[in-house]
Amino acid sequence: MRLVSFRHAGAHKIGAAVDGGIVDLSARSGNRWASLRAVLAAKALGELAVTTKGAVADFKMDEVALLPVVPDPDKVLCIGLNYASHVGEVGRQLPTVPSVFSRLHNTLVAHGGDIVRPRASIDFDFEGELAIVIGTRCRHVSRASALSVVAGYTCFLDGSVRDFQKHSVTAGKNFPATGPLGPWMVTTDEIPDPQRLKLETRLNGKTVQHDTTDHMIFDVATIIEYLSTVTWLEPGDIIATGTPDGVGAGRKPPLWMRGGDKVEVEISGIGTLGVNVIDE
Repeated sequence: MRLVSFRHAGAHKIGAAVDGGIVDLSARSGNRWASLRAVLAAKALGELAVTTKGAVADFKMDEVALLPVVPDPDKVLCIGLNYASHVGEVGRQLPTVPSVFSRLHNTLVAHGGDIVRPRASIDFDFEGELAIVIGTRCRHVSRASALSVVAGYTCFLDGSVRDFQKHSVTAGKNFPATGPLGPWMVTTDEIPDPQRLKLETRLNGKTVQHDTTDHMIFDVATIIEYLSTVTWLEPGDIIATGTPDGVGAGRKPPLWMRGGDKVEVEISGIGTLGVNVIDE
């Protein structure tokens, strides 16, 4: 399934993206769940799969406003420096354990929305990433069983304010509306191996990043094992897994996003997340 969070007629809903548009799973399930996060907490993906099977779209895609896949996650955790190619281009040492930072909820942006270059900086960079959506509350998960706690995968764009990041990763990664997430979550039955995906980032139609997820330093299972050692992972939590080389900061001269640009992150098996860049 390709599950979405969306808004229609002022109401926040959950749905499934199918050929021709969106199936309104909120209406078809009697509005039993307020959000996709609530669906995951209730372990109701199987029920939604039954509802979706053979269903015809209730809305065309342009009749709804998509929201970030999980608009209200308990946590957004991000892994930095997770591709050797990216580590090299920014002149850092290869990490021996995952490098973790977090994002605030107000940084999330929906597919088709606007990512905001803050007025405080012009050093606004792109980082296309695979994101994990956690499906089960868990702690101390072994690497061998880590994929069993995943509900699905989606695309993420880690918009980074590089000059602020130099003195504070938290600051550089947490300006409002700098973290597009979507367009939908593809459930794990359609992506049994997250290390076999192709990732491409495009700026104004030009490919700026291209790699495969098997080049991660720490794979998805290792990331989950590590993070679940540190904290409880909750249904709906988002984990961004890091970016490959090609970022603007690694280029000479640097290549920054600016108002009027269009950015896309495409991942095989998932789809394409696209947003517009606007100036604050």
